[in-house]
Amino acid sequence: MMEWARDSLEKIARTRPQRAEQPPPKLDERAVDLLVRDYHPDHAGMERLVSVGPNAGTQRFPHELADLLEADGLLPEDFHPSVDLATDVLIIGGGGAGATAALTLEDAGLQVTLATKLRLGDSNTVMAEGGIQAALGPDDSTRRHFADSFAGGHGKNDAELLRILCERGPDRIRWLTRLGCLFDRNADGTFRLRSCGGSSAPRVLACRDYTGLEIMRVLRDALLQGRTQVLNHHSAAELLDDGHGQVAGAVLWDSQSGKLVSVSARAVLLATGGSGQLHLQGYPTSNHLGATGDGLVLAYRQGCKLVHMDSFQYHPSGACYPEALAGQLVTESIRSIGAHLLNADGERFVDELLYRDAVASAIIREVVERRGVKTPAGRYGVWLDTPLIDLKKGEGTLRRQFPGLIHRFERYGIDPARHPILVYPTLHYQNGGIAIDSQCRTELRGLWAAGEVTGGVHGTNRLMGNSLLDIAVFGALAGESIKQNLPPRARITLSAAIRHREALKKLPHRPAKTAPQLFPPASGLKVEIAVSRT
Repeated sequence: MMEWARDSLEKIARTRPQRAEQPPPKLDERAVDLLVRDYHPDHAGMERLVSVGPNAGTQRFPHELADLLEADGLLPEDFHPSVDLATDVLIIGGGGAGATAALTLEDAGLQVTLATKLRLGDSNTVMAEGGIQAALGPDDSTRRHFADSFAGGHGKNDAELLRILCERGPDRIRWLTRLGCLFDRNADGTFRLRSCGGSSAPRVLACRDYTGLEIMRVLRDALLQGRTQVLNHHSAAELLDDGHGQVAGAVLWDSQSGKLVSVSARAVLLATGGSGQLHLQGYPTSNHLGATGDGLVLAYRQGCKLVHMDSFQYHPSGACYPEALAGQLVTESIRSIGAHLLNADGERFVDELLYRDAVASAIIREVVERRGVKTPAGRYGVWLDTPLIDLKKGEGTLRRQFPGLIHRFERYGIDPARHPILVYPTLHYQNGGIAIDSQCRTELRGLWAAGEVTGGVHGTNRLMGNSLLDIAVFGALAGESIKQNLPPRARITLSAAIRHREALKKLPHRPAKTAPQLFPPASGLKVEIAVSRT
């Protein structure tokens, strides 16, 4: 098994009994700061300013995203919208935040339409494995959760948004449980709580190692039993406005027919998720196929500011081998219950429960300084000593608590209970996004945003489990806010999109692409728009 790495694996096996009882390496705060500064991808200088829009000249963006913000739109220049569908609320995005908002609006007596690029539930939510945080332990509190998350976000969090996240957390867990979410429990029926990097108390609830999939299961089932109109395979190509600063709907692209659908809505909620499929700096990603940053582009063209868009989370443990699994997530929970990170010499080089940006930086350092392990495909990574879990916790622990991991690797002849697995940072989460207020409102009347597409709540580094809590808390808050602040229906125009397009024409150099991108190039999926002529 993995004969090409035999020497390294033998070193790990020899040191395992001794390492099992040793404390992790310790770094002081300054050493951690230097580690992140010198090795984290956010600090690699692969960013630039943009010359149009509300962040022009003030905010640096990764090149891949900057190109989309300065790219031409998908709609033909002679396209003029006329109402094909009218609804009270249009939710764009079929993941956890969008589904939660739709469920919150069920009793409002409003026509709610949810449009999703793929199918309801196809989203980053289902890719989240490790768990969801909430202050439910006997020695925990929402203030402690806030303090941990604020420190983890390097003090860059929007304090009001973070307060809301932490204070509403316990109630959201109870809501998900009532919907039927099967969180792991102890023998006495209490929730089983795990620790994670940056937490000062056990706070992470999980459903084995498929927590996001379980949460999306109950949200999807509940939504399909309700009154929300779901439009699968409908991507947002452009937002519509009334010509006076109010967002008034969207132009959707039906990928099954190729036709454009103009939707008039009194309120629009962007819940489009992240942008990992842009593969910043060529990194692999744990993200779902549809995570191409669409909501960022659409909101920016309307004049919404984006915050912290120079900050992305590279999850420390993305699979590195076998090649077919490259970039797929290996949950942090495996490190939280005892697996060690080791270099090619079998040396433990970092405390596995430091903040994610620090652990990812430490792994990158080991590879840069030639202490990584090279795979037959030419990738580099470090070992995650998964067999150590059964040694410390009892035989069968890994298989019982992480069946998804076992299943994925056994398909390729690797048993993680017997053999370490190779990992390397994978592009995982968009820390920044659309600026919102405490009611999920953007700067524009009629436009709300919730979930990973927004920025502020997590600062510049998110703690494990806060993303699933984010969609549950702010998806509901967005729905509540829409009910209380629903504006009257307005006419639909492309005024903001046209202004942005005209500004782009003045640029001396423009990216030779259109946006939103909708699908990653590697998918082979193409955007072919059929425009009706009357």
